[in-house]
Amino acid sequence: MKIEILFNDQAMNSLFLEGHGFSCLVDSHILFDAGGNSETLLSNMQAMGISISDIEAIVISHDHKDHTEGLWAMLKMRKGLKVYVCSNFSQEFKDKVNVFQGILIEDDSHKEITKDISVTGKISGIYKGKNMPEQSLVVKTERGFSVITGCAHSGIVNILERVKSFFSLQEFYSVFGGFHLHDKSEKEINDIVAEFKAMHVGKAGPTHCSGKTAEEIFAKKYANNFLSATAGQVFNI
Repeated sequence: MKIEILFNDQAMNSLFLEGHGFSCLVDSHILFDAGGNSETLLSNMQAMGISISDIEAIVISHDHKDHTEGLWAMLKMRKGLKVYVCSNFSQEFKDKVNVFQGILIEDDSHKEITKDISVTGKISGIYKGKNMPEQSLVVKTERGFSVITGCAHSGIVNILERVKSFFSLQEFYSVFGGFHLHDKSEKEINDIVAEFKAMHVGKAGPTHCSGKTAEEIFAKKYANNFLSATAGQVFNI
């Protein structure tokens, strides 16, 4: 299944724009998060030959602007897109989706939204001392299960434990996205890598809010199984 990274803090080359946030297209039709601004998202989509008409639904991990701001241009260009959110999203956000004529699907439960692509539903987390639940995406392919995270405010290991319990998994093919480790020490990051290995995570790709130190440690520990998830990157899971 093809993954296309549309928005990230780093770009793979000068053909693509950088921006603070994250967005990726899954299997050519499910958009996960929408980045921090519309201009960068749309420019990168155009550079990758992706049309908004290909997108059937948008899953937003959590209600932070570096993951939501590209959404409004998408809805303006294509009315009636499904937008999957958790119940804790602000009323302002929900009202805006309705104003832009998106189809708001507000659900905290774990469920399949299209064949072999599921949302985890709301998983509790804390950000700057405040409650910040979020949801992640789970993708099943012939290679195994992969998990895509927005910022992992719920804790990346906690998210994987939850997914493991949902599907009775013994291993993961890949895990990538924002791991929110930029404020963690090297020891804490190494401990998380050890937990990834213990859970048999085959490929790992920390990006966006994961921090340079985490990216370097994961890249060293995972070597050829490290996933680069810069804007413009395309890979299969």
